[in-house]
Amino acid sequence: MNYYCLIAGLPDIDIEDNKKVFGIIDFKEELRQQLSVCDMQLIDLFYMKFDNKNLLRYLKDKDAEFDKRGNITKEALIDGLDITGDKNEVSSYINTFLEEYKNAQGAYTDATSWENRLTELYYQRAMTCSNKFISRWFEFNLNFNNVLSAYTSRKYNIDVDVVGDNDVAESIRTSNLRDFGLTGMIDDMDTFQRLANEEDLFEREKNIDLLKWHWLDEQTFFNYFGVERVFAYLVKLEIIERWIALDPAEGGKIFRELIDGLKKTVVNEI
Repeated sequence: MNYYCLIAGLPDIDIEDNKKVFGIIDFKEELRQQLSVCDMQLIDLFYMKFDNKNLLRYLKDKDAEFDKRGNITKEALIDGLDITGDKNEVSSYINTFLEEYKNAQGAYTDATSWENRLTELYYQRAMTCSNKFISRWFEFNLNFNNVLSAYTSRKYNIDVDVVGDNDVAESIRTSNLRDFGLTGMIDDMDTFQRLANEEDLFEREKNIDLLKWHWLDEQTFFNYFGVERVFAYLVKLEIIERWIALDPAEGGKIFRELIDGLKKTVVNEI
């Protein structure tokens, strides 16, 4: 389905914009009024990552504040913890996760493992969606995140779980080669390697978003008025929103604290 009026009316945006056009929460409400039910379910896949974070926060702390960008309210999530409620197509993976969590008797002792399992189920759902562009977008992100995790693991000599069961994930798990056997398997492998080895973490994050922005432009070049262009615009809005919230000094501080945390983990495991 094409959305001529909607897409033609969207303001032009650029990754260097320092003023937010509108937030992704407002954009979601606008889209609910204009997209078909099927296309809105594809858009919901983007917002489900915030539901994932909300669910993990709630399992750890029942009083945790919810990110309003998610699709599922706190009340609905609590109902879902009893494995009840509407099991629609988009949220089916969350029900699968909750069933596994319930069968494990709610043992939230290894938070990282549960987070990885939820992430794995999320990507499985998104990568099997009916839209090829959106499926490829999630696969691109899964592969990229796994490559970054692999190089981080090798650099700091720590165990970092690889998520998913596609060919890229399997190659990372089993290969001792410098490139994990991924050259020729991933089109952007040279770029992935360069970004993974970037020492300036703030610069790395900026270039990661530039890579994603260019990927979206290339992949939607011939999708002028379809849901693909809407989805790409949404991702770009989030990128701009995130960078407006972070100035270079604060952003650099956050990323360096992340690495300091990784280094402390290494020391504790020795």
